[in-house]
Amino acid sequence: METFGFEEMQKIQHELQEKYKDKWPQLFPRQGRSTLLWMMSEAGEIADIIKKKGDESIMMDPAVRQHFVEEMCDVMMYFNDLMICYGVGPEELAQAYRSKHEKNMNRW
Repeated sequence: METFGFEEMQKIQHELQEKYKDKWPQLFPRQGRSTLLWMMSEAGEIADIIKKKGDESIMMDPAVRQHFVEEMCDVMMYFNDLMICYGVGPEELAQAYRSKHEKNMNRW
């Protein structure tokens, strides 16, 4: 299976930003707050699917699952936009993620 990571996600987000630069706000730190709030709204849509459709439907009903995964993509898109707003690149995120993993592995 093909690997899909933050580098490709951010490339896609940059393409979208370029295409809609006259319609969407630019991704700078001052836009980060709004981007975070939009991301949280999308996470709320995921929670609604879990609450209203349930775990079994997410796992067994293709239409529900497709909607669930689509909302997860929306969260990831806003997450990548947030990274771009604050200049966080895939390498910096990877380093912090690995460091956090090591900390969690040795927590107890």
